[in-house]
Amino acid sequence: MSGQASTLSKARAAGWLDEPLPPVQLSIEVFPPKGPEAAARLWQNLELFVAARPRFVSVTCGAGGSGEVGTYPLAVAIQERFGVPVAAHLTCASASRAEVDALLARYRAAGITRIVALRGDPPKGSGPYRPRPDAYPYAVDLVRAIAREGGFEISVAGYPEVHPEAPSAEFDLDNLKRKVEAGAVRIITQYCFDTDRLLRFRDAIHRAGIASEFVPGIMPIHSFAQIRRFSEACGASIPTWLADLFDGVAEGSAVHGMIAATVVAEQVRRLAAEGIGALHVYALNRAELPLAIVQILKAARTGAAR
Repeated sequence: MSGQASTLSKARAAGWLDEPLPPVQLSIEVFPPKGPEAAARLWQNLELFVAARPRFVSVTCGAGGSGEVGTYPLAVAIQERFGVPVAAHLTCASASRAEVDALLARYRAAGITRIVALRGDPPKGSGPYRPRPDAYPYAVDLVRAIAREGGFEISVAGYPEVHPEAPSAEFDLDNLKRKVEAGAVRIITQYCFDTDRLLRFRDAIHRAGIASEFVPGIMPIHSFAQIRRFSEACGASIPTWLADLFDGVAEGSAVHGMIAATVVAEQVRRLAAEGIGALHVYALNRAELPLAIVQILKAARTGAAR
């Protein structure tokens, strides 16, 4: 707690918290840590995230998609400790309707009214997804149920490169439209390193008449090897130009960090220039590159004002 006070006090003393917010607002995503050392690092980084005044901090589901085990206690603890807006991820693939409804009620009681509604993944080794008979089958069903409860701000996922289980881009876009029509107010995209593709996805959403805030997901590359594994698992592509940039570069080296910062800076500046009003940063519980994004956007705001 002393570290928190020190970090936030320095930010206030420097006038950072009194400055106008940049034209592009950030939300920052973290995940439940495993073990005391990881938890200590996360709380240290959360001090820095909070000092950067995010729109909200989102908390992903714990291992196996369990919001009860990982997401709920961390979301409540962040809100209680820092008073920052928090969005909790809520999935339906591995829980009954009764379990989801009960967890939603606990969030409401804790004052957490921002929900990121997702289907979630089936348990490892269980094969293709098959809805449980007692569950909300898909994300659209979960969104509809949350909207019926009322009083929640619902975000959903969008896939610039098409969800890996979707039979076509058209099907995926129609499913996204149904989620928004069911009650979602915000689309947070899967990360996509191809900015042109991300912008084409935005345009396709607008042409489809989907009335929702569009928020690109940004993945800073703290470890290119890790991002390659993530991308293989979730269906995101690694452009050839990106792989070439990191080819032969040692993980954790200064050169790796310089390349990663350049990549994220270029994407963020391009999106800001395209009129994107909000970005969602997949922080992976690390503060360095997310805070670099904050500084880039502050500089972009200052430059635009001159």
